[in-house]
Amino acid sequence: MLPAIMYHHINSDDLPLSNTDGMMEAHLKLISERFTTVFPGDELTGKSICLTFDDGYYDFYHYVFPLLKKYHLKAVLAVPSAYIVEDTDLPSERRLSLKHHEIYQQENYLSFAPFCTYTELREMIQSKHVTVASHSMNHVNLSEAGVDLEEEILGSKAVLEKNLGYRVESFVLPYGKYNDAVIKLAKEHYPYVFRIGNAFNPSWDGIGGLLYRIKGDALQTPDELFKPLKQLGFWFKTIIKLVKVK
Repeated sequence: MLPAIMYHHINSDDLPLSNTDGMMEAHLKLISERFTTVFPGDELTGKSICLTFDDGYYDFYHYVFPLLKKYHLKAVLAVPSAYIVEDTDLPSERRLSLKHHEIYQQENYLSFAPFCTYTELREMIQSKHVTVASHSMNHVNLSEAGVDLEEEILGSKAVLEKNLGYRVESFVLPYGKYNDAVIKLAKEHYPYVFRIGNAFNPSWDGIGGLLYRIKGDALQTPDELFKPLKQLGFWFKTIIKLVKVK
């Protein structure tokens, strides 16, 4: 079974969606000792684990990317392409200064550059420690009426591939929300589609065609997700999901 873990922020004021940099380092160090991190499509073993970080925030580049290199790990970074600028000379202090609810307000993505830039994304891809996934164009709930699915699902892929010179094969559903039309379009254009849900995956096909991710934010201890009772709960949910699909 393949566990995929979902993270968001580092050192954010939005505590339910964040970890401290110290907790993340201890957590990633533990993962490096127990598991082999994989990108979507890599060959799986009994020790494989897929790490995913949503939203493409600059705190990933600032805090997590150095740790991936230090501990020889891989991670998937899900990016909402409308908010990515080519480059910036703004200092890290400013880029990390926004509260979570301010990040998507007005044109803060330009004046604060709180997301990774294309220059940074290309650097991380070239390092082979990071692969980039689409997280839609505008980070919207794709199941809501009136959303332009072609733009959000296909347009985001085209923009990322043009700017990165890189084939984008994974799509991460914003907010974990979807309907049949969303999944149909996403599966037509991406081999790997990730959702939210505390369950394991039998393979890269996921469960019912979707890859489930375990919440890795707000960790209380570095090994919290790997304790026996937690693991038992994930196994139970996995079995329930598999039974429902059949």
